Amino acid sequence: MRHSRALRAAALIVLLSLSGLVILALVREQTGTEGFLVGLGLAILPVPLLVAAFRWADGVEPKPWRNLLFAFAWGACAATLVALLANSLATDWLMTTVVESSSADRDTWGATLVAPVVEETAKAAAVLLLFLYRRRDFNGVVDGVVIAGITATGFAFTENILYLGNAFVSDQEFGYSGLQSTTAATFFIRAVMSPFAHPLFTAVTGIGFGIAAARPLRQRTRRVLIPIAGLLLSMVLHGAWNGSASMGGYGFLAVYGLCMVPLFALLTWFTIWSRGKELRTIRAQLPAYQATGWITPPEPIALSSMRARAIARDLARRTRGPAAAQAVADYIASATSLAFLRHRAYRGTAGPNFPTREQALLDRLWQRRDIAQPALAHAALSVPTPPPPRQWPYGLPPGYAYLPAAPLHGPGPMPGQGPMHGQAPLHGQAPAYGWP
Repeated sequence: MRHSRALRAAALIVLLSLSGLVILALVREQTGTEGFLVGLGLAILPVPLLVAAFRWADGVEPKPWRNLLFAFAWGACAATLVALLANSLATDWLMTTVVESSSADRDTWGATLVAPVVEETAKAAAVLLLFLYRRRDFNGVVDGVVIAGITATGFAFTENILYLGNAFVSDQEFGYSGLQSTTAATFFIRAVMSPFAHPLFTAVTGIGFGIAAARPLRQRTRRVLIPIAGLLLSMVLHGAWNGSASMGGYGFLAVYGLCMVPLFALLTWFTIWSRGKELRTIRAQLPAYQATGWITPPEPIALSSMRARAIARDLARRTRGPAAAQAVADYIASATSLAFLRHRAYRGTAGPNFPTREQALLDRLWQRRDIAQPALAHAALSVPTPPPPRQWPYGLPPGYAYLPAAPLHGPGPMPGQGPMHGQAPLHGQAPAYGWP
């Protein structure tokens, strides 16, 4: 297993490295060295803001940096290389075999019909790979939006280098400069007015994968069709955006104001709502472990508040040093993963190794409890106490399997102590201590 994982990782690194070298050579060939450097300097400006926005959205259960680096590198290198090579070939095929039109319409047809299909498919490949091979890190809609958005940010970064570099070369050729230059206009449209364009399109695909990840494993058809529907919708949005460029200034502004901005606002609201739902899931799931002695009563409250989490880490850092702050951060991450794992068990998506993964996370909590629990108890005082999760009115729900009791000494359940090892509740039934 480890050998195959190492081979896959090595193959991806080689693929991305070769793609990066080829795309670098192609872009530099089109823009020249000076144009490439100017395009690079301008294209990188919106990247930190976009990455920071997606990292904020992913703040409840941050994904490993290796996943995000892979997504960005795939978008910047592999997806862009596929787009550069395939867009031209597909457009030529379209103009010669399907569409009878003059060569003057080639760019319009290519941008409206070909580019959305090629580019969105190339970007979606990164989301698919992480969905298939990093399922533990891909649990819902927020994860899909973040991975898709980071991939699209990488794609837009390389594409902007090309567009801005070409604009600079054009300005040098015709003697334009300052605010009247093509470079300034291109930067304003791509980096100021619409830096969210590519992330918005691909985020729709990510939402499809996120919904599929939350579906039970037995719903195989839906888990396939929903991501495909998201991909098709992203292609439609991308095509409408590209097609607006051929409508003139007023047509472009109409599509921008009436379509793109509302969709961006809707996606932003949906992401914030989904992030809040993740916090509510933590608040609902963790009391089950509180009842069996693994965590203390203030922890579900503190762990379901981003503000309380920050207070706990800061308190540990000020009183016991950086190592204590890291222990609190690890505790928070393990408790969050535990809550989401139990939520997936409720939905029937946790998989057969649920008990093993649950016990491993509980052991990690137990090893850090002496440092983390006092800090979280203090932090919980700063958060208004939310209403308790809704309870089952008649005791335990049917089919409920008991959780392991917390050990008296050291990590792991003690022989003969309390109930048997925890198991997932049966599919379609709620956990013992509240709705998910």
